[in-house]
Amino acid sequence: MKKLIQFLILSAAMALGVAGPAHAAGGGLAWDKAPIRTNDLASLQHGAKLFVNYCLNCHSAAFMRYNRLADIGLSDAQIKDYLLFTSDRVGDTMKAAIDPKQAKEWFGANPPDLTLIARSRSSHGGTGADYLYTFLRTFYPDPTKPTGWNNLAFPNVGMPHALWELQGLREPVFDTVVSHGSEVQVFRGWNQVTPGTMSPIEYDQAVGDLVNYLHWMAEPYQNQRVRVGVWVMLFLGLFTFIAWRLNAAFWKNVH
Repeated sequence: MKKLIQFLILSAAMALGVAGPAHAAGGGLAWDKAPIRTNDLASLQHGAKLFVNYCLNCHSAAFMRYNRLADIGLSDAQIKDYLLFTSDRVGDTMKAAIDPKQAKEWFGANPPDLTLIARSRSSHGGTGADYLYTFLRTFYPDPTKPTGWNNLAFPNVGMPHALWELQGLREPVFDTVVSHGSEVQVFRGWNQVTPGTMSPIEYDQAVGDLVNYLHWMAEPYQNQRVRVGVWVMLFLGLFTFIAWRLNAAFWKNVH
């Protein structure tokens, strides 16, 4: 248990695009609301596919086994045919394909484990899922950075834009405004430089599915927990009513 706690603390501290504060030029960047739908199996399955194909190359999910994807409607055969690497088995944990030594050389640190990343941060009036949803949609090319990329939600991020082919290349547009006697740059919007394989709406939906999966992966039992909680509250309500009536019947002849 001690090692698990140490690992989670280390993962949160090393998060290359998740554990840092959100800032835009001249001020904080508001987080967009993530479309969390953990009962939408199609969204979760699409998010799992994106995670395996784009995230699992560098990031592990050491506390999630492939066969747990059966909880989102995938059979062992589907997991094996569409989501497993050649050497993996259905019962294995989700391990990154990258060599840890190479990752440290390329990025300066090993990319963090993503099993619980959607629950690692809540701030700016939003959740960890909101941050991830914003973060994955605010990359832009920056030739001054080692990876060639920067991010509005996490300036000087140490990871590249893994989904850039889907989104295409975009540049942030800023307005110069005067605040307290000095000029500051305020983010206004995006300029699409080159298109991606997805339209902006399709890309936002894809990122929403990916974040939806990350949110589910952080607590696969959350839907069951909510259902059990509803039944517990109904039971307590019924029991309270019965106890109230029994108490009234017991004391009705006592003066």
